Amino acid sequence: MQQWLFDLRSRKFILLLVFFLILTYLAYTKIIFSLDNDLENYVYSLEHNIAVGFAMQIFTEIGWVPYSILVSFILLIKKETRRLGLVLLLSVIVGSMLSAYLRCYIGYGAPTLKFEGAHLSLPLAADVGVPCVTGGNFPSDHTVVTTIFAFVLGYALSKRFPRGCYLLWIYPILVSLSRIFLMQQFMIDLVGGVPLGLLVANIVSRVLKLELIFANQKPNS
Repeated sequence: MQQWLFDLRSRKFILLLVFFLILTYLAYTKIIFSLDNDLENYVYSLEHNIAVGFAMQIFTEIGWVPYSILVSFILLIKKETRRLGLVLLLSVIVGSMLSAYLRCYIGYGAPTLKFEGAHLSLPLAADVGVPCVTGGNFPSDHTVVTTIFAFVLGYALSKRFPRGCYLLWIYPILVSLSRIFLMQQFMIDLVGGVPLGLLVANIVSRVLKLELIFANQKPNS
């Protein structure tokens, strides 16, 4: 089993926290806003393939918060996965609330250009609503939630699939790339969502003792 969880006083936790605080400072002061605008202009200038555009819209859709909550409720049904479902559900709720309030008070702007490619009939899945008049985009709720999902589910699968569990990280990567491709968020919004998602998932997993899901499992031969 991979040692994914880390102590709240460990070097890994402190480094993640410091990294997130640095990103938060950069977003609050808007020091790198011009760099984000340059990336926005570059993505806008790309020739948009119809199939790629549709795929990116699907990736953004499946990164929407309700889907992770739905998986949590499914896991809550069975007694064997109830703790896992509870950890995932609480992590997603806490992560979404934190990112919403941070977007409210940091106020990092959204891309001004709009995606010009072909659109699906569904509207693009938005982040959880910001509880204030002046909104923002940092950190990305899509990245926070999908990072939590990959962390919690990856940890749960790490004993049975010690290598394959890492494939779950493709999920937050594709969702985050789709947010940039569709001109929904800046790079710093996505990068900031990763450490926040990891911190929230680890804290909730520690508090609710996620490691106990392996108590009744037999070790692999």
